[in-house]
Amino acid sequence: MQVESHLLALLVTSTSFQLLTAALPTDNHKRQAAGVPSYVLSYAPKIWLQSQDPYFPSDIGAQLVHTKPEVNFNVVNGAPNPLTLDNLASLNNLGGSKVYLTSVDDVTQSPAWLKGVKPDSNGKTNGAKSCTVIVNDHGSGNVDAYYLYFYAFNQGNTVLGQEIGDHVGDWEHNMIRFKNGIPQSIWYSQHSYGEAFTYSCVEKQGLRPVGYSAKGSHATYATTGYCDTHDHTIPGLNLPAGPIEDHCDQGTLWDPIANAYFYSYDAPSNSFKAYDGTSPTNWLQYVGEWGDQQYPDSDRRQKKIFGIAVTAKYTSGPTGPKDKSLNRADVCPPRDNTACFVSPILRP
Repeated sequence: MQVESHLLALLVTSTSFQLLTAALPTDNHKRQAAGVPSYVLSYAPKIWLQSQDPYFPSDIGAQLVHTKPEVNFNVVNGAPNPLTLDNLASLNNLGGSKVYLTSVDDVTQSPAWLKGVKPDSNGKTNGAKSCTVIVNDHGSGNVDAYYLYFYAFNQGNTVLGQEIGDHVGDWEHNMIRFKNGIPQSIWYSQHSYGEAFTYSCVEKQGLRPVGYSAKGSHATYATTGYCDTHDHTIPGLNLPAGPIEDHCDQGTLWDPIANAYFYSYDAPSNSFKAYDGTSPTNWLQYVGEWGDQQYPDSDRRQKKIFGIAVTAKYTSGPTGPKDKSLNRADVCPPRDNTACFVSPILRP
C-alpha cells in the first residue's frame, strides 16, 4: 500500500510538472514579429456548436461577395467593385460607421451562404477562414489574445412565438489575458456584454478552454447552462428559464484556429500586422456594420410584438473586430457603471 502511494504521488508530480512546463514562458513568448506566440495557440479556446444550430461559422471574406455596401438603404457610390478584405476600409471615407454590408439576397429565403461551413471531424471549417486572432502585447509580460468568431447570420431568440433580433453578420469572441505566457483569465462575449472567469476554473480540453456557442445567437458561454439553457432577459444575469433563452450543448466541436487569420495589434498606432506577412489587414480598419441595416416597419419582412421597438424581428448587423475594445484595461470590455468581475467559480 505504501509503495502504491509513493507511485501515485510520483505519477501526480510528473503529470503536474508536464502541465506546468507546457505553460511556462519561453523565448517564443516574448514579442514576436515572425510568428504567433506559442502560448496563444496552446491555450486557444475550442467551441462546442449547438447540435440544432443551422448557422455554422462562415468565411469572413465570402461575406463581401454576398453583400453590397449601403448607407440609409442606398448603395454607396464609388465603392470598390469587387469589395475585398484588401479594400474594405475604403468605405470609411464613403459613409464610415453608417455603412451597412447589405445582403444581395432576400434573407427570408435562407440563401445557402448564410448557413456557413460545418467543421469537419478535426474541428476545421474547410475552405472558410471563420476566425481572427488578434494579439495585443502591452509589454512587461502582459498580453491579451482575442479570438474572434464569425458567422454569416444571427438567428435571434423566440419570444411569444416570434423570433426577435435576427441579423446578417455575427461576431463573437473570447479574450484571454496572459502574464508571462500563462493564462490568467478569459472573457466570453454574450449579446451586448458577457462574463469573465479565471482560467483555472473553466472547463478545458487539455490546456485549451472550452466555450459553448448558443443556438442561432452564437453567444459564447463557459457552460451549457441550467439543463442546456441560459435565460438572459436581465443583462449580465443568467437564469434557469425565462422569456429570452439561449440553448447550448455539445453538438459539433469547432477548433477556430484551425483555419484563421493571425494578427498583432499596436494600440498607440492603432495598426495591425499579419504574422504571416501576407494576410490582408485593410479590412480590420473598417468601422461600418457587417450586415443589413434594421429594416423599417414599412418593410414586409419586419415584425414587432405589439409594435414594441425592442422586439423587432430584424435588427442591424454588428460592428467588426476594431470595435471590440482591443486595448481594454480589464479582461472585460469597458461598460458604464459596471465593474469587471472575474469569477473564480465556474457557473452558468
